[in-house]
Amino acid sequence: MEAVVDASVVVKWFVEEEGSELALRLRDRYIDGEIELIAPELITFEVLNALRYKGLFTEEEMAQVQEALEAYAFSLYSLSGDYARKTLEVAFRNDITVYDASYVALAVVRETHLYTADEDLRRRLKEPYSKHVRGLREV
Repeated sequence: MEAVVDASVVVKWFVEEEGSELALRLRDRYIDGEIELIAPELITFEVLNALRYKGLFTEEEMAQVQEALEAYAFSLYSLSGDYARKTLEVAFRNDITVYDASYVALAVVRETHLYTADEDLRRRLKEPYSKHVRGLREV
């Protein structure tokens, strides 16, 4: 089974906060080979930026986080072709950022679902896009 994962979930792998236990459960399912996680290429930038501005990590620790993200070896998708067009459609029809839309659109294009901890994103999505999005409670 394949699923898209967004930065709001992956950040919880490195910082203990609400939802971290469920996010780690998803990570463990990936490590155990039960699920394949995919994401837009921008996920690494978003995770590192979010962690940087939490102010909890030194530069050296952030480099270790980057290495860990690389070692997870998600299948990453660049914004092009049908995926790019779907991303723009999702962004405009739901009035969300292109960044957020890229995760939703990847789930739509790959005919799977997106795991997110971003409740605001979930509330803003209209049908048929919302059917592709799962919260962490559904791991």
